[in-house]
Amino acid sequence: MNGLPCSAACERNREPIFACLRDLLADCTRVVEIGSGTGQHAACFAPRLPTLRWIATDLQDNHAAIRAWIEHSGAENIEGPLTLDALQAPWPELGAIDGAFSANTAHIMAEPAVAAMFAGLGERLPAGAPFCLYGPFAEQGRHTSEGNRRFDADLRARGQGMGVRDLGWLLQVAAVAGFELASVQPMPANNRVLVWRRT
Repeated sequence: MNGLPCSAACERNREPIFACLRDLLADCTRVVEIGSGTGQHAACFAPRLPTLRWIATDLQDNHAAIRAWIEHSGAENIEGPLTLDALQAPWPELGAIDGAFSANTAHIMAEPAVAAMFAGLGERLPAGAPFCLYGPFAEQGRHTSEGNRRFDADLRARGQGMGVRDLGWLLQVAAVAGFELASVQPMPANNRVLVWRRT
C-alpha cells in the first residue's frame, strides 16, 4: 500500500477497532499507543480523533515504518515515535496522558513485559482513565476458537515467552497495577477489546 510497510491484520481490524475506540477515547486529550508496530493504527485513528494527541511508541527497530505512516497520514496530532520497551526503565517522558491503547501486543510480549506494561501505565494514568487492549484472549484456560488455539500453539513453539494470554491471568496482573476490567468488546475474528479503567 503506497510502498509503505503494511500489516494485513491492521488493514482488516482497523475499522472495527476504531468504531470501539471512538467513544471510549472521546474525552481523552493525550493517548499513548504501546507498540505502534507499522504505525498504521496511529495513521488511521489520529486524524479521525482531532481533539486528542496520539503518542506513538515502540522499539527502535519499528520507528522508520511508524514515521513513514505518520508522514503519509498528514496528521498533526501524532507525537513520536518514542522508544519504549516496557521492561526497560525509565520509560520515555510521555507528558500527562489520560488514555492508552495497545493492539496485538500481549501475545507477542513475554508475561513479565505484559505485567510491566500494566505497571507502567498504572503509574501514569489518572483514575478512571481507559486502557484499551486489543487482541485474542483465552477465557478460563480455554481458547475462544480453534484458530486461536492454533495461533497460540504456533506462538509458544517459537519460544521467547509468546502466547495468547488468559483473561484470568490478565485480571490478576491488572489488579496489581491498579486497573479493573470495565468491559469486554467482541471484535471480528474471535478477537476482543478489553477495556480497563485505572482505579
